[in-house]
Amino acid sequence: MYLHLGQSIIIPTRDILGIFDLDNASYSHITRNFLRDAEERGQVFTVSEELPKSFVLCGDEKGNYLVYISQLSSSTLLRRCESGIFETSEL
Repeated sequence: MYLHLGQSIIIPTRDILGIFDLDNASYSHITRNFLRDAEERGQVFTVSEELPKSFVLCGDEKGNYLVYISQLSSSTLLRRCESGIFETSEL
C-alpha cells in the first residue's frame, strides 16, 4: 500500500516509521536538532510550498532515513494510512 503525501509525492507505507504533527513535535529541542541535522544531510524533502503541518519519517532496512515535510495534517495522513484507500484523483 502507498500513502499520498500531497502534490505528486507517494511513498510505500512499509517505509513509514512515524507521522508527526510539526507544531507539537517541534517543541522538543531533540526533534528540532534531528530535523536540522537531516536537512543538512539532504534527507529532508518538502512536499509543498504551503504552510507545513506535519512530517513523515521513513526508513529502510539499512538504517537510512528520509523526512518528508507535508502541508497535510498528521491526522489526515494517518486517516489515509488507516483507510487503505489510494485515490488516484488526488494525484
